[in-house]
Amino acid sequence: DFTVVGIGDMSGDVFGNGMLLSEHIRLVAAFDHRHIFLDPDPDAAVSYAERRRLFELPRSSWADYDPSLISKGGGVYPRTAKSISLSPQVKQALGIDPGVTVMTPAELMRAILKAPVDLLWNGGIGTYVKSSAETHADVGDKANDAIRVNGRDLRARVVGEGGNLGFTQRGRIEYAQAGGRCNTDAIDNSAGVDTSDHEVNIKILLNSLVSAGDLTLKQRNALLAEMTDEVAALVLRNNYAQNTALANGQATAPGLILAHQRLIRRLTEEGRLDRELEFLPSDDEIRERRAAGKGLTQPELSVLLAYVKLSVTAELLDTSLPDDPYTGRLLHAYFPTALRERFADHIERHALRREIITTLLVNDTVNTGGCSFLHRMQEETGASTEEIVRAHTASREIFGLAGIWDRAEGLDNKVDAAVVTRIRLHARRLVERGARWLLNNRPQPLALAGTIDLFAERVGQVWRELPKLLRGKDLEWHEKLHAELAGSGVPADFALRVAGFSAIFPGLDIVAVADRTGRDLMDVAEVYYHLSDQLGIAQLQDHISELPRLDRWQSMARTAIREDLYAAHQLLTADVLAAGGQDTPPEECFATWADQHAAVLGRARATLREIQSSESFDLANLSVAMRTMRTLLRSNR
Repeated sequence: DFTVVGIGDMSGDVFGNGMLLSEHIRLVAAFDHRHIFLDPDPDAAVSYAERRRLFELPRSSWADYDPSLISKGGGVYPRTAKSISLSPQVKQALGIDPGVTVMTPAELMRAILKAPVDLLWNGGIGTYVKSSAETHADVGDKANDAIRVNGRDLRARVVGEGGNLGFTQRGRIEYAQAGGRCNTDAIDNSAGVDTSDHEVNIKILLNSLVSAGDLTLKQRNALLAEMTDEVAALVLRNNYAQNTALANGQATAPGLILAHQRLIRRLTEEGRLDRELEFLPSDDEIRERRAAGKGLTQPELSVLLAYVKLSVTAELLDTSLPDDPYTGRLLHAYFPTALRERFADHIERHALRREIITTLLVNDTVNTGGCSFLHRMQEETGASTEEIVRAHTASREIFGLAGIWDRAEGLDNKVDAAVVTRIRLHARRLVERGARWLLNNRPQPLALAGTIDLFAERVGQVWRELPKLLRGKDLEWHEKLHAELAGSGVPADFALRVAGFSAIFPGLDIVAVADRTGRDLMDVAEVYYHLSDQLGIAQLQDHISELPRLDRWQSMARTAIREDLYAAHQLLTADVLAAGGQDTPPEECFATWADQHAAVLGRARATLREIQSSESFDLANLSVAMRTMRTLLRSNR
């Protein structure tokens, strides 16, 4: 069960629907324009049933609530009362000073807004929270001046904005900076917009069928009603993904604050964003947050996410990507099952086909990659937005990101949220590295279907065999992470898959070497991971990941040395295989290669061991490690 206070009554759709979404809600207090409702120690099941009765009662108000069902010390009071006496139970539930015995209705409503509960649910009309730096005049809602509080004074753990404009944006930011969790009202209400979009696009399709005589108006209306629940499920799934993106963004915000700063500057310079109008932090504010180890708040990330999606959508509509045969399957996934099964050909001819596909591509890319992903990739690679989205789409499919995130979603409320976020972020990093590899190693623009067909199945084959392929410290790390995740409640098979995230990225290189040399895929994989163990390459990659990225150039230098090390590892793998014949077992190939280059290999191992034992790692000693790898390569030429 969780405690809630709110603004609204059960006759209102926003508040009433919200308060019926869970049978575990313990509604401690609420107010609307007529009454103040207080139930300091509610029974979740009893109060849920009574709220449902009120919801179904025409023109109900809090005065219709059965007083016998209200816990001791509670009651319903008119807002016109001069004062309201406070029971000990109400004072405890709302966190009011024990010495206070009476409050005016306005004072009591402010106390409700500031109550120490799990959720503050806004389902009313008006602006009830501002920042301490704003005046009531700045807010422009004089009717609620006497009730309004500051964001930093809220004690609810989470805010849900079912109503629009319940907070000022500065009020949200102040609340978030004080430790609260909230989005923006636009994000919290986006399911309504998404539902409208589905309705319009479905009606465009059905109306064309009616006009063609393939469907009667009566059949069209019956079909619309039949699809209601599935449309709701599609919409909620999309909104879940968007909120996941924001949770991931919040977890990584401090480390990406400079990337966010550059993204804000770029959008502003391109005329796509008014930084001051959207209350995004100035460069001076960002400098202060960076010094304090803080990043953008979730309300700020919500704004940035929206602008990035709008910007990328506009760019992609002018490209050939929405017309790629592979992306066409997204169009069908957008529509409910009944339409996919009965009118597949008509879906292909939908008037807004390109726009729907583009929207879905942008959502999938930005929701999984994060709002700064495309911008950072453009900085690092110089690739176009279309090229990056193609690469990211292929990488998601190759590494099965959708299935991974579906499994992660299934862990909600079963495994600690931090563990689930960690899984998602590791998966995101894997896909991001895969996208970068595809941009750097495959012809552009990427052929989506061909690229996915080339890599997906064989990368999956390597992934399944990782426990047998990994050796030494690589295997120890894999087993440790597997045990750690399983111990946190993650199912053993999924924990095993997640434990392989770091080790499977080179699967792309392994497939490439197998194709180039004609060798069996698993032979290549065996040599690749054996080299990693012998030379400590995976540990070097870990140290590279720990390098600072205080600015763009440090980030790019870190990326460059990591990519160079992966490239050298791939070339060394091919050299080892070339030391034997086409049918020579991998272990014999390695033994022959090691014998042929014993002197150079001995020196390289000594140097790499010395570097590994360093107390700290920077570009200097890691650059020496990279030079050592190149020496090994030169000895084979």
